[in-house]
Amino acid sequence: MGSSEDYEAAKAVIYGMPMDWTVSFRGGTRLGPARIREVSIGVEEYSPYLDRDLSDITFFDAGDVPLPFGNPQKSVEALYQYVRSVYADGKLPIGLGGEHLATWGPLRAAWEKYPDLHIVHIDAHTDLRDEYEGEPYSHSTIIKKACDAIGPDRIYQFGIRSGTRDEFRWAKENTHFYPFDVAEPLKKVLPELKGKPVYVTWDIDVFDPAYAPGTGTAEHGGIDPREGFETMKLLAELNVVGFDLMEISPPIDPSELSQILAAKLIREALLAFVK
Repeated sequence: MGSSEDYEAAKAVIYGMPMDWTVSFRGGTRLGPARIREVSIGVEEYSPYLDRDLSDITFFDAGDVPLPFGNPQKSVEALYQYVRSVYADGKLPIGLGGEHLATWGPLRAAWEKYPDLHIVHIDAHTDLRDEYEGEPYSHSTIIKKACDAIGPDRIYQFGIRSGTRDEFRWAKENTHFYPFDVAEPLKKVLPELKGKPVYVTWDIDVFDPAYAPGTGTAEHGGIDPREGFETMKLLAELNVVGFDLMEISPPIDPSELSQILAAKLIREALLAFVK
């Protein structure tokens, strides 16, 4: 919806991460990127939240990055190389997922481009495990990998309501940890983040499954879409240098509520972050 055919003129690039190789409960997220695009046809191009229209900006949809089926390491490397090329071309990468481990590729590319990178992590889960059932390449390890790479003091976590006791304790002691809520704590930390390069990684399961049931590991007690759109408006005040929306599984949600919400969030991200 609203994308340009002119890559050179585009300020942002949408790309898909069709991957669900390490999901620990219900699969199907590799189908998320394609279906988000398909349902976007039913979403208006104008955002009343931001008072901007997709016709005001130029962005390019590059399709899905080809990934080797079942190989998480090579898939992450392919995504790293692709997003690295997007940065080299001076464009803002916006990823559609896809399981959350896939984010490790774009995050590495963003950190390489912006050594002072800060991460805003919006999710139901801590994602702070070193491994899951002996496997370090798991969607439950993505934020711990980021902490180990750039330091937990540059990680801001919002909306978290699920994880092990040890993960919660570690987060409280190390990251900027704001469980359960998103918009209100984000307002308080905006002054800390302004002017810094920020990568936003957003898991659809931060929403209560009443609003977004199409995700592999649903957690009750989440935020509603109104808070999600308010959050995007707040993030527009920051220097967002990368964004992804992860863990959308269309087969789990035949109602399409999750996919439609994802499409609207991508619209908001484009209008919030493409200046």
